[in-house]
Amino acid sequence: MSANDEKDQYTGLILLTGIDKPGITATLFETLAPFAITVIDIEQVVIRERLILTLLIACNPAHATAIDGDLVELATTLDVDIATSFSHTAITSIAAKSGLLHAVLLSPKLLPSAVAKVAHSVSALGGNIESISRTASYPVTAIEFIISNTDQQKLKSALATVASEVGVDIAVQPGGLMRHARKLVLLDVDSTLIQQEVIELLATKAGVNAEVVKITEAAMRGEIDFEQSLLARVALLSGLSEDAIEQVRLEILLTPGARTLIRTLQRLGHTVCVVSGGFHNVIDPLLKELNISHYRANTLEIIDGKLSGKVVGAVIDRAAKAQALRDFAALENINIEQTIAIGDGANDLDMIAIAGLGIAFNAKPAVKAAADSSVSAPYLDSVLYLLGIAREAIEEADSHN
Repeated sequence: MSANDEKDQYTGLILLTGIDKPGITATLFETLAPFAITVIDIEQVVIRERLILTLLIACNPAHATAIDGDLVELATTLDVDIATSFSHTAITSIAAKSGLLHAVLLSPKLLPSAVAKVAHSVSALGGNIESISRTASYPVTAIEFIISNTDQQKLKSALATVASEVGVDIAVQPGGLMRHARKLVLLDVDSTLIQQEVIELLATKAGVNAEVVKITEAAMRGEIDFEQSLLARVALLSGLSEDAIEQVRLEILLTPGARTLIRTLQRLGHTVCVVSGGFHNVIDPLLKELNISHYRANTLEIIDGKLSGKVVGAVIDRAAKAQALRDFAALENINIEQTIAIGDGANDLDMIAIAGLGIAFNAKPAVKAAADSSVSAPYLDSVLYLLGIAREAIEEADSHN
């Protein structure tokens, strides 16, 4: 068959809907099997026990009436509805289209208005939604759109406006094989991997929490230099017994979904790394437990069993975090375009900027504005949905562990 024949064929579009039960799909294709038919496209989904099956076939025009008649009888036999449409049609398969984009929408409570605004934005750019599918229904709803005929940067900008207007999270990524290539994911620690700020936990032990929190908040908003703020906060810890470090380790709580995120990425062959403005003294045992091989953080100086109020070596600031991303990617032989950086504060801005995908996790407004995408739900494993990994696949993998 020539290329022209493939593009312009006599086709039949078959739409079957009804209550799902075993054998429907098999019986449909058994009914079609005696005819000279080629399957061009097919999609099937079950939503709340209702089956929706769409089938596009190429066939001989002389067989259309007989095919339609057999399908009418089949609909009665199976107690389903079957609609057909036969015509000469120019066929363009989604599989043949290039430049496809994936837009993933996350929301704890998805409203029709959000989907409408996404669709209007795509249309306004001259794009077309090729398919829509749900990849998760809890703890957030994740909907993935595959979009053709539009520019990635323009779509990202338009959907960022939608996300802000309707209070959802949206990420736009290119399609193709590279979307499933091996990734390096770099996580911030305080208020990202874990729920707390380690230095504030230490400050509570030292009785200087109020002073430290004030400096921390100013630093995370980007109002003061991170290195300056860190040194000022650490100085307030001078004289604290090193026993407090072990106490703080026991108080650390992982962010909900953190273990699932890390475990799933590692199972899929991706590399998870950590970089922190916090302290090796506190977080190293946790990172080893999570099987994190590459990580960087600051080190508290301890003299005679007490914190000296100083750090050892260079401070891990925003530039150092970005450098860690480059270094870890080089160690793992992963292109920077295949890296993902996740953080919440101003100290994470540089690594978010250079990563292939920068994600602001429950972040300050300035970080949200700079990131490619944001996650507002308090579940770190929501990041998996942005990467096109379905909830069902995650749970199935967990069930076989």
